[in-house]
Amino acid sequence: MEAADFYTGLVAELYEPLRGSVPEAAEYLGLIRRFGEPALELGCGGGDPLVELRAAGLDVEGVDSSADILRVCRAKAHRAGVDVVVHHQRMEELDLDRSYRLIFLAGPSFSLLTDDAIALRALERIGAHLAPGGVAWIPLFVPEPLTAEELGMTRTAVDERGDEISVSFLSQQRDELARTQRTLLRYRRVTGGTAEVVDREWELHWHTREGFAALASRAGLTVAGVLGEDGSPAEPSETEITVVLSRE
Repeated sequence: MEAADFYTGLVAELYEPLRGSVPEAAEYLGLIRRFGEPALELGCGGGDPLVELRAAGLDVEGVDSSADILRVCRAKAHRAGVDVVVHHQRMEELDLDRSYRLIFLAGPSFSLLTDDAIALRALERIGAHLAPGGVAWIPLFVPEPLTAEELGMTRTAVDERGDEISVSFLSQQRDELARTQRTLLRYRRVTGGTAEVVDREWELHWHTREGFAALASRAGLTVAGVLGEDGSPAEPSETEITVVLSRE
């Protein structure tokens, strides 16, 4: 299932309250100040960290393939009293009337592009929107398969309306050759004793460093750096990295 179809309806409403971690706006504020404005966040979702970056006065826009989750983002910006410019487009079809000094993802959402052909088209469109001297900041990771103990586990929370919400990990399929992992998730919200339930398949497609560099080269981009979690050059064994790209 493509990201545009996954993050709709109930899933778009519950995704952020149930996610495992929240992007720290300070990290991306530093990136934008380092590389310059304007900036563009790909896969901006419900507005973390985009809304905080706009509140800091930075010229940064957002893009997401889900219209529903962009409504969540706009509502968050409205509550914060800031204006946001967001575009409802797929990464691989990016077509905006600006170029950017920095194009970034605040997390490994590039792995939501379900195969290498789509990833290549996305890299081509990223390159087409980079200003001279601009860079693309793309986190990548190799997802870990769920253990037997993790299958069936449920993550719970209470949302801003006071409703009980949860996501459960029902099953998983992994193809090492195709570099894909599909996880069946069940999202649930209980309002006044009535439960709303949606099952969705969450698909990830990961890249080897060599394979991603080859795709970037085909897209006319150069790998300017491969960084580990601490921002230093990544060790060969690291599976969570950030690839910094520039135009050739």
